[in-house]
Amino acid sequence: MVKKYTGIAIALHWIIALGIFVNLLLPNIWEAAGDENVRPLIDAHKSIGVTVLGLAVMRLLWRLTHRPPALPASYKPWEVKASHAAHWALYAFIFAMPLTGWIMDSAWKDAATHPMQWFGLFEWPRISMVMGLDEVTKKSVHDSFGEAHEILGYALWALFALHVIGALKHQFLDGEKELQRMMP
Repeated sequence: MVKKYTGIAIALHWIIALGIFVNLLLPNIWEAAGDENVRPLIDAHKSIGVTVLGLAVMRLLWRLTHRPPALPASYKPWEVKASHAAHWALYAFIFAMPLTGWIMDSAWKDAATHPMQWFGLFEWPRISMVMGLDEVTKKSVHDSFGEAHEILGYALWALFALHVIGALKHQFLDGEKELQRMMP
């Protein structure tokens, strides 16, 4: 019998994963999309990012209050440690990515004159403390958090790949039905 995650944990996992995947792809198509499409893609990127942040808060609260199913007994001790480390690293990245982007966007030189919208439905606030910085400091914050956001994106691709490879290894090489634990 496969011990599965709860339905809420599964839904949050896949919705967050899809949001992250789309957001990691969007910057790669900005240049090819043409000037008239770049701003809507950037706006969608921001909306998805803050959505992922909100869902990540819910996912973490759910995880802290609902014990996940135990890993299969066939896992080697190093695999158990690697699995836990990878999951907590994913949580860190899931929070760090949207937060660095939000800080960078709040420090954008045109932030005051270009409100951030959540999927065009309502205005999403920027971080007022960051917007209130002097222009030189704001530029520095924008650039440094932008660079961190980009580096975290590349690192998240690598961590995402390791997560998928690990799940597929356990599913197909070890026969542990790993994927069924996270399927509805």
